[in-house]
Amino acid sequence: MAVLEEPLKEVMKIKNYVDGEWIGSKGKVTDVKNPALCKTIAKVPLSTRDEVNAAVEAAGDAFPEWRRTPPITRARCLFRLKELLEGHFEEISRIQTMEHGKTIDESRGETRRGIEMVEVATGIPSLMMGYNLEDIATGIDEYLVS
Repeated sequence: MAVLEEPLKEVMKIKNYVDGEWIGSKGKVTDVKNPALCKTIAKVPLSTRDEVNAAVEAAGDAFPEWRRTPPITRARCLFRLKELLEGHFEEISRIQTMEHGKTIDESRGETRRGIEMVEVATGIPSLMMGYNLEDIATGIDEYLVS
């Protein structure tokens, strides 16, 4: 069986993405290893409690604006995510293989399934049902009267 190995010039050091910025952590760092080769492919932070709390707070602060974002606008963000996933399909699959030791076909299947989940989420605005839908467009709520 052939082992998939991407030549790594430098081990990637992962940062936290908080409030629209990549931020280094003050926490300990752990290695992500390719289990087939026992080589470090990345270093990830074990974020501190304060860093996690700051991320949760930033997400909470961002929620009201996102909550007011019309579903179709949210769906457009997901369509863009789908495009990016499709455009990097092989790269994502290869990274999964390196990180988890899966076969490339198994990783491709997992990547495809992830893309399918994004596709389902993009359809939610047309699948939303109920008697009261808030913010279907900016400043517009919908009510069913029968």
